[in-house]
Amino acid sequence: MILELIIALLCGVTAGSITGLAPGIHINLVSAFLVFSLDKFQSFPPISLASFIVAMSITHTFIDFIPSIFLGAPEEDSFLSILPGHQLLLEGKGYEAFILTLKGSLLAIPIILIISPSFIFGLPAFYNSIKFLIPYILIFISIYIILREEKIFKAMIIFALAGILGLLTFNTPIEQPLLPLLSGLFGISTLIISLKSKTTLVKQSITPLKQVKLTKTEYLKSILSSSIAAPLCSFLPGIGSAHAATLSSELTEQNPRTFLFSLGIINTVIMGLSYVTVYSINKARTGTAAGVKEILKTISSADLTVILMSILIAGIIAFIIGLITAKIFAKNITKINYSVLTGIIIAIVLSVNLYFTNWLGIIALLASTALGVYTISTGTRRINLMACLIIPSIVYYLF
Repeated sequence: MILELIIALLCGVTAGSITGLAPGIHINLVSAFLVFSLDKFQSFPPISLASFIVAMSITHTFIDFIPSIFLGAPEEDSFLSILPGHQLLLEGKGYEAFILTLKGSLLAIPIILIISPSFIFGLPAFYNSIKFLIPYILIFISIYIILREEKIFKAMIIFALAGILGLLTFNTPIEQPLLPLLSGLFGISTLIISLKSKTTLVKQSITPLKQVKLTKTEYLKSILSSSIAAPLCSFLPGIGSAHAATLSSELTEQNPRTFLFSLGIINTVIMGLSYVTVYSINKARTGTAAGVKEILKTISSADLTVILMSILIAGIIAFIIGLITAKIFAKNITKINYSVLTGIIIAIVLSVNLYFTNWLGIIALLASTALGVYTISTGTRRINLMACLIIPSIVYYLF
């Protein structure tokens, strides 16, 4: 049993490293494939399969900032890193930008362990008391985000279009609906803009790990704001890292470096707490948490202990992998043609979508890509595109 858990965890870390680096191959897709193929893994204990998914997802949150910072190929949890990440990348500090997110993700591990008891014992009563308010909370968050825009009318249009696109995607027979939806909104659209801009990168410096740091005040403010924002957003449907990062930046004034550090914390905390949320209120707020719920059916306290241990061990290993991989990227990113690389990544994302979805999914991919390009071109914040998840959640709870 112990040996099987160790093997599953190491395989999960490997898979998470691959999904983190490979644009378009999402952890939800791997998790769904595992769930659909459970009959082929009957010889494995369910908790080992769950450990695989947990380790994969946690590792993914550590590694997936590499393509978003160095390549401009983000997923829905890391797309906010593009602006500050690319700002530092163009200054030759892409490695430093990633290390800030990596340190944030590592710090998130003890935060998850500290917050988990309050989720286990306090979340059921709290959730039941506010459950009827969830759609109205989502509406309030949506209005607040739109009103924070400089171009309010365009933000409203984009929010509405993304919401309609989400409703249509989830209510038509599209295979793996999240894949084309998110690939277009946050992946291919960004890559197209990057290809059009003909970015030329300067030589990247490798800053010693000890020198990549914030001031004590910046550390404390980032940790405090992230520790408040991430748990609040971890159990609300349709609300993810992007909204938590926005809330965190509202709580404390942040510069690009502190923002990247906070985003690293938030991504990993939300992912880790999603499993505790399933145990506590039996609600899955991430695709991988839904996978674990499907595999284990009922999560026992012993299962939760294994899950938390998987989070801890995977996080430590992922930190080391991130350090090594980021150095390789930083040293070699200027040696290749950025436009050619971007074109290759677009081709990979398209191929993944062609393989895993159907013709309706390709239509959704084209529509979401067009909306993503329009959003970037108008200078509107891409957090409004998260309406593709928020609006369906509001409709679900209201009707």
